[in-house]
Amino acid sequence: MKFAVLVAILADDLEEKALEIAREAGAAGVTILDARGIGAQEKKTFFGLTYEGSQSVLVFVLEKKLSLTVLKKLTEQLNLRTESKGVVFTLPLEHIAGIDTSQIQRFEQRIKDDI
Repeated sequence: MKFAVLVAILADDLEEKALEIAREAGAAGVTILDARGIGAQEKKTFFGLTYEGSQSVLVFVLEKKLSLTVLKKLTEQLNLRTESKGVVFTLPLEHIAGIDTSQIQRFEQRIKDDI
């Protein structure tokens, strides 16, 4: 079975919606990291203080086909093609240890259901 890592770097206010979309698409576990980013545009200042918007980094380990489904759903439903509020990408995962065996069984069942 092939796995992929799906990474979503999103504005903080999109975190809950992104988690809901991913769950509905079939993703189960996720690791959530708090982050700050530096964009191409100048940062906003207010009375000499620089505003840095906070971001969430969502990291999913998914079956390869499911990762593409989740990526498409996040891109569409969060309007990431038109609004610059985040980025979503996948990376191939060559070696993995410690994944919950029940999650592997769910992936296998989903594959059987697709066949």
